Amino acid sequence: MTRAGIMQPYFFPYLGYLSLLKHSDVFVLLDSVQFIRHGWIERNRILKQDAGWLYVKVPLVGHSRETPIKDVLIDRRYDWQSKLKAQLQVYKRRAPNYRAVSELVSGVVDQEETDLVSLNKRALEAVCAYLGITTPLQVFSQMGLQIETPTAADEWALNICRALGASEYWNPPGGRSFLDASKYEAAGIDLKIHSIRLEEYDQRRRPFEPALSIIDVLMFNSPTAVNRMLDDYELR
Repeated sequence: MTRAGIMQPYFFPYLGYLSLLKHSDVFVLLDSVQFIRHGWIERNRILKQDAGWLYVKVPLVGHSRETPIKDVLIDRRYDWQSKLKAQLQVYKRRAPNYRAVSELVSGVVDQEETDLVSLNKRALEAVCAYLGITTPLQVFSQMGLQIETPTAADEWALNICRALGASEYWNPPGGRSFLDASKYEAAGIDLKIHSIRLEEYDQRRRPFEPALSIIDVLMFNSPTAVNRMLDDYELR
């Protein structure tokens, strides 16, 4: 049995994404589809100083609307790395893992990657190494995988699963809105909706801000505790 997870490459994503990655046999970063601005590929959320949350962002070089994710470049004219690291200062006095997680983030962004996919893959690999997650992480455009040309949005994952010989495809709850389960059933692929149970953890202030970047989770929780969170999910 091969359980496949296929997602666009998100920037330091939230717990649900990492849970799906951990529990897949192979995880593919789908980077050949159109890039949509102002989504989770270029930014995520952390705590704001006094209340609420703010975005941590990667500046991008201008590109056409039809540009695929794999061709989106980071605008290196800006010192966005220093800004991001300064934004993490909000955790310095309250988060027990501030030093370790700040070093993890710095180790990712200071590599000065030129394209967004490489940056986000490096971030995911760093988080996985920190948490002891060993799922193989692959970039679709670099796999040389021959798939049938998709005729609908939900056929990207379907055709990748076919080419991989996957028997199961796991997808987050958002997939319910566009995945045609009958196509997967006809292909002999068991479609599962993976839903993590997002519980509160101690952010050292109230009210709790849910579904922030994995950066926030790591700041306040040990790798052991985070792995317990990643293992707390249901399938439908």
